Amino acid sequence: MISLASIIEQFEQAFMLQYQPSLLPSHIKALDAMKACRNEHSPLMQLRCTECEQQRFMPHSCGHRHCPHCQHYESQQWLERQCQKALPARYFMLTFTIPAQLRPLAWRQQRLIYSMMFDCVWATLQTFCQNDKQLNGMAGVVAVLHTHSRALDYHPHIHALMPAAIVDKLKHQWRK
Repeated sequence: MISLASIIEQFEQAFMLQYQPSLLPSHIKALDAMKACRNEHSPLMQLRCTECEQQRFMPHSCGHRHCPHCQHYESQQWLERQCQKALPARYFMLTFTIPAQLRPLAWRQQRLIYSMMFDCVWATLQTFCQNDKQLNGMAGVVAVLHTHSRALDYHPHIHALMPAAIVDKLKHQWRK
């Protein structure tokens, strides 16, 4: 099986020649981490089977949050925990996108723009829930920022997962 580290190693020089001026330091840091993930240059850890006492050395993972090797298990665990927290209600996924005309500004001011995006999403959802005749309250939301499309184009957007239900704190009532 081909590893991500070997792909980065093979294409890094050409990639950097073409894209380095538009890369952020965090992108380069991520590439460096993933390039060293579980390869011969990584520190080794000793594994031992508790049943047969067989020992083996395995390279450490990089632990970077964007590394598919490192984060697969953690993301599966997170997903299972979130599913256990699901409320007995229908859910809706809403997507909030920055217009193409504002993306260059968002690229240059990522912290500020992403923070403002979350603020706007939350304000919009609060207004919607409070104005809805059936809900007339505030529902919870899980929101995730995606910065790129599936084609890896810069396309900042927020996916919000929201139940069609609220808890009325005053009346101690569940409304869908």
